[in-house]
Amino acid sequence: MLTQLSIRDVVLIEKLDLAFPPGLTVLTGETGAGKSILLDSLGLALGERASASLVRAGCEQASVSASFEIAPAHPLHELLREQGIMLDDEREPILLRRVVTTDGRSRAYINDQPVAVSLLRRAATLLVEIQGQHEQMGLADQATHLDLLDAFGVPAPLRGRVAGAYRTWIEATAELATARAEMENAAREEDWLRQAVDDLGTLAPQEDEEAQLAGLRQALQQGERRAEAIAAALSDLAPRDRRSPGPASALRNASRALQRLLPAPTDLNPEAVGAAEQVAAQEALNALERAEEALAEAENMLSRLASDAQADPRLLEQTEERLFALRAEARKHGVSVPELPGLLAAFTERLAALDSGNARIEGLEKTVAEARARFEEIALELTAAREKAARRLEQAVMAELKPLKLERARFIVSLVPLEAEAWNARGKEQASFLIAANPGQPPGPLAKVASGGELSRLMLALKVVLAGRSAIPTLVFDEVDSGVGGATASAIGERLYTVGRSVQVLVVTHSPQVAARGDAHLRISKSVNKGRTETHAAPLDAQARREEIARMLSGDTITPAARAAADSLLKGV
Repeated sequence: MLTQLSIRDVVLIEKLDLAFPPGLTVLTGETGAGKSILLDSLGLALGERASASLVRAGCEQASVSASFEIAPAHPLHELLREQGIMLDDEREPILLRRVVTTDGRSRAYINDQPVAVSLLRRAATLLVEIQGQHEQMGLADQATHLDLLDAFGVPAPLRGRVAGAYRTWIEATAELATARAEMENAAREEDWLRQAVDDLGTLAPQEDEEAQLAGLRQALQQGERRAEAIAAALSDLAPRDRRSPGPASALRNASRALQRLLPAPTDLNPEAVGAAEQVAAQEALNALERAEEALAEAENMLSRLASDAQADPRLLEQTEERLFALRAEARKHGVSVPELPGLLAAFTERLAALDSGNARIEGLEKTVAEARARFEEIALELTAAREKAARRLEQAVMAELKPLKLERARFIVSLVPLEAEAWNARGKEQASFLIAANPGQPPGPLAKVASGGELSRLMLALKVVLAGRSAIPTLVFDEVDSGVGGATASAIGERLYTVGRSVQVLVVTHSPQVAARGDAHLRISKSVNKGRTETHAAPLDAQARREEIARMLSGDTITPAARAAADSLLKGV
């Protein structure tokens, strides 16, 4: 509900801070005291159109702040979250603030965060409903009528079943549309798709194949390099070209040369070579023999290595061909090699969908038809429930009209079927509240048929019947009692008080019968201070309230009879 209203430099108001309690608050004052300025100020905070004329003369800007306390489950919290306005505690007050400057420009804030005026207005429509002589917010808006009718007398589980059936139908319809689009796309590219499947199927890419082939290729390349190194070593040890004797031949030649230095066993001249030379030559010859043996061993070992490390050029060639073919196919389709198996599966599925597409679409069409039939069946139940609720609502509102001096009026709840394209989760119809203000007059929309006073009283009747069924916590009535008095004014006061038991109600009134019903009473007045007119508002205690109601009864001169009548009104509450 609205808890605080702070106004600065708006027309005749220099500074005004008002607190509003729950229940019914009445605002009274002499004509021209500034009650409309107070409502204009509230409207400014609620996002209504700003004007430079609202800025108090001699000031640079005007500002209005309205503070609200709402329940944690109130829909405004969801709206604020959607807009990125986070609250530390959902129980903290919501502050709507508006600033307008002398050039007519305005700024809007929610909890001191700058927002667009359109968002401020959206937030305000969830907090306050205004019914006035010249404009109405809330019940006069046809978009609210279906929800109000449902809240009045349509079971929530039935509405939930309709919403669920509608979602099922819409989801099935979307699936069918997707399947048709996929089939159309597949049909357009069928030839290409079949060629791609053939190519990929022939290639038959395997999972992790690229990594395996790359590893095998590297191993084969390394094996080829090892075989080449061993072959080169063998070639150096035992060259095939006789013109290039190898180390084995050199060792044999050296051995034969040394052997000539040693005496043969039959040599009769033992002193042909000295004993020391024979020893050295023998040692050298022994070393050459060992070298020959080591060389032979090395050659044997290299031969075995060569046998074990034989390169397979054909296998390397085949491996590279396979690897390069996979990478070329991946480039052609703009994917990586590991994605090729999945791509083949997807293409195959699309072809299968194309081949079996008609059967699938026929199945989906049947599902859509069944879902629509189910929605229509439950929606028909909802329509019947709404028809019954509409008649009960008409009777309840009509019962409220006679005491409000609207006994000649007829209130009608019209259920208008929607075209199939407009069906939605709320059903197959739209509700409209219509009024025929006089006999013989055709019914029409509330805001267009009834006069300002009639419309305000009609809205009051509706609020009495629909009390507590709206999430809006604050109602404002501007001169709902205009043009009536006596018993009708008393009836209006009683109904305003009744509505005030469910929601907060603010009413601007000239009727003492209405004023006497208030839980709280604010008096609007104006005075001249230093040559400037100022508007004030003050809460009244019991004695001041008695005087104000007496003034409303008798005028400027308050008589004992007027005070007695005021006491009677206050005691009769």
